[in-house]
Amino acid sequence: MSVRKRDWVTKGGERKSAWIVDYFDVSGTRRQKTFRLKKEADAFAAIATVEVRAGTHVADAASATIAEAAELWIKGGGIEELELSTLDQRRQHVDLHIKPFIGSVLLSRFSVPGARAFQDQLRNSGRSIAMVRKVTTSLSSIMSDAMERGLIGRNPVREMKARRNSGHNAAQVKRQKGKLKVGVDIPTPEEAKAFVSALNGPWRAILLTAIFTGMRASELRGLKWSAVDLEKRQIHVVERADRYNSLGKPKSAAGERFIPIPPVVAKTLQEWKLTLSEKRDTGGVAPRENVGLVFPNGAGKIQSLANIINRGLCPMMVAAGLRYDSGRVDKQGHPIFKAKYSGMHALRHFYASWCINRKEDGGLGLPPKVVQERLGHATIALTMDTYGHLFPRNNETDEMAQAEAAFFA
Repeated sequence: MSVRKRDWVTKGGERKSAWIVDYFDVSGTRRQKTFRLKKEADAFAAIATVEVRAGTHVADAASATIAEAAELWIKGGGIEELELSTLDQRRQHVDLHIKPFIGSVLLSRFSVPGARAFQDQLRNSGRSIAMVRKVTTSLSSIMSDAMERGLIGRNPVREMKARRNSGHNAAQVKRQKGKLKVGVDIPTPEEAKAFVSALNGPWRAILLTAIFTGMRASELRGLKWSAVDLEKRQIHVVERADRYNSLGKPKSAAGERFIPIPPVVAKTLQEWKLTLSEKRDTGGVAPRENVGLVFPNGAGKIQSLANIINRGLCPMMVAAGLRYDSGRVDKQGHPIFKAKYSGMHALRHFYASWCINRKEDGGLGLPPKVVQERLGHATIALTMDTYGHLFPRNNETDEMAQAEAAFFA
């Protein structure tokens, strides 16, 4: 590894100079890299010497751009048969957030300061804190994949300070999102009762199952009769349907679980099964034949989430009085109302709160670990981070009074 100065004269007679680092890379190929300043050349030589000895050095000429590495990462995910939704998210992160800013940058020239500058670019362009975190995670995965392919010797994204890369941003995301609030994000018990009372027709079965099992929408869409035991009154969650209507395993190992169902759900599912088997009118939301799915669409295939929300959840919410005025009117001049809770996850949130609430308050009073199992969360930390503030506390006022009395005794 040598560093030498080179002087030359241009055709216009201008004298110029540069510093050249001359070295052999890991494969024994001779490489030369030019710098304007000697201190830059010396710094590169010092780093390159260590990397060549460690077998991790990749010369610029043998490197690839971040855009090229990203394409290999996406292609690799397809070979690994990742879910289509996962591949779709990778493509969005690459095309919308990574390529426009750093796609043309060589992997070998990407550094920790470059990674920090990229995050700043994302924030300054209006990306949310949560999106910056997600895209940074994808970029780190691209770098790790490139390392395994020998396209880069280190992962500068992973080398960023832990506070910058995870903890600090995670705290900001939490502050931005805030805690789930009953009556805002979670239906109150009174609202849930009104909603259940308003349920009727072909959407009653799936929405009633949702609110009393806490199953994810994808799990309800992929539910089969073979996983429903009406005698034991329980559902075995073993499959889910993704956004492309493909059946697959639950999100995690914890997603496969048994969920007990109350008598009203068992009775409703029994009636719904009878409706399908006797080929009764199902309102166009299920075929007049048993195709294995509990809640199929009219063609006997997986029901779409949009149908469940737009034709089932929202109209039932409005019918239950859980609504607000949209400020618009229909052709007859009547006000158009919107559902207060317009996402299926609101029903899952209610189920979680029902599991947590004290028995004397109409809940199940379950301990955190059981709530985690019922919801299919991968970790107890996820359960507590999401719903920990809903768990009942002891009467702290009485405890403080007792502690004060003991202190002054």
